[in-house]
Amino acid sequence: MQVRTTIIIPNYNGLNFMEPCFESLEKQTMKNFKILVVDNGSTDGSVEWLKEHEVPTIFLPENTGFTGAVNVGIKAADTPYVILLNNDTKVDPRYVEAMERAISSSEKIFSVSSKIHQMYRPELMDDAGDMYSVLGWAYQRGVGRPEEKYNKPRRIFAACAAAAIYRREVFEEIGYFDQMHFAYLEDIDVGYRAKLYGYDNIYCPDAIVYHVGSGTSGSKYNAFKVRHAARNNVYLNYKNMGTWQLVLNFPCLAAGTFVKYLFFKRLGFGKDYLSALMEGIKTRKNCKKVPDMPGKFQAELKIQAELIWGTILYVYEFSRRQMAKLSQK
Repeated sequence: MQVRTTIIIPNYNGLNFMEPCFESLEKQTMKNFKILVVDNGSTDGSVEWLKEHEVPTIFLPENTGFTGAVNVGIKAADTPYVILLNNDTKVDPRYVEAMERAISSSEKIFSVSSKIHQMYRPELMDDAGDMYSVLGWAYQRGVGRPEEKYNKPRRIFAACAAAAIYRREVFEEIGYFDQMHFAYLEDIDVGYRAKLYGYDNIYCPDAIVYHVGSGTSGSKYNAFKVRHAARNNVYLNYKNMGTWQLVLNFPCLAAGTFVKYLFFKRLGFGKDYLSALMEGIKTRKNCKKVPDMPGKFQAELKIQAELIWGTILYVYEFSRRQMAKLSQK
């Protein structure tokens, strides 16, 4: 039977997560897949552990970020599909089987996002596919909400690269993960790009994953994450939105940026956010914009509608989470 999938695990000082992750992969119902770890210059004993357990690994001399590591892995793979899997995850025994079945259902599917539960509160969702909005806010669909509400497959804006499967040959057409991002929003960016080229990103509720979250960066909010996300948000919009969209969405993007600044200022990261935002504006022209092509304007119109829907969905889910918190008091 032909091997169709390579599971690529980027690792940077993730020794504590290795055994649970690999144990869950050993229990897969479908055994016919490859594993490739790309180590980003770890210094915590990960290198020794990987060598001792004879795990197929590419050892990089320094930390190239999430984007650098996964690009190396994707280019080294020789299978039609690649699964990107964070090291701080455990997967359900039917995970690989469900992912292959979902992506093989149509040649127009670029990526499939799995049903990601919170590791320590598995009754709650961590991610049911990533979404984007006219405010310039990317968010995890379903985060913090009951997992039973997300059992239907659907189209999404982009797959969460913590646990997603991709059609490998499409990267040659649309480009790989943008290494200017280093980390954060790179999955939204590549999913956005794929949509402009006419591909779909979908959510598969049958592919179940349990995710610690922030296993490498160490916390939900820190200066590193705030800076990279703020800068990358500028890159994301500049590269993918048409000129007419940037003009149309500017008031909403400006409002979204201001609200984010107030939020991060309250957490003590206001200066980090503003300086990274300015860095993004100054260096945006180093990014490669999506070129004009037949059908691009029609794709932009469809995406604009998705951005509006994404904003409505964000408001709905946020309000439901707040109501749930109030009811628990």
